[in-house]
Amino acid sequence: MSSGIDLPLRAWDAVVGTNLTSCFVLAQQVAPGMIERGRGKIINICSVHNRLVRGRVGAYAAAKAGLGGLTQVMCASWAGHGIQANGLAPGFIATEMTMRLRNDRDFDSWLRTRTPAGRWGTPADLGGTAVWLASSASDFVNGQLIFVDGGLTAVV
Repeated sequence: MSSGIDLPLRAWDAVVGTNLTSCFVLAQQVAPGMIERGRGKIINICSVHNRLVRGRVGAYAAAKAGLGGLTQVMCASWAGHGIQANGLAPGFIATEMTMRLRNDRDFDSWLRTRTPAGRWGTPADLGGTAVWLASSASDFVNGQLIFVDGGLTAVV
């Protein structure tokens, strides 16, 4: 991804559309039914980039930061209707999308050293938190970003 200075506006719009606008449009569609029922759970997939950023991920970091803010707005707007809106903020997860970073020996070494868990996350690492956020066990959790990052954002 680009630094932003040389990123074409079309590419910026695609990243923001995928990571922020789509969540806004989906919430517009589902919230009325949740309000009518007096309950609902919204889990936005945010990112460790809500708190920490790297160079060359400007559009992604901006979109995910915007989604974190939108999640809080959803909480402020809809909590009185029994809706909980929270963000799940994964750290660096071993997926096809992160293959280039995982194959970069310097980055892989930096990440494993920097992360207290000493490893990349897996998609399975996110499941328990997602289930908890979707369950009644989290009914008083609202407007929060829950970082699932092996401790990456907890340490200096």
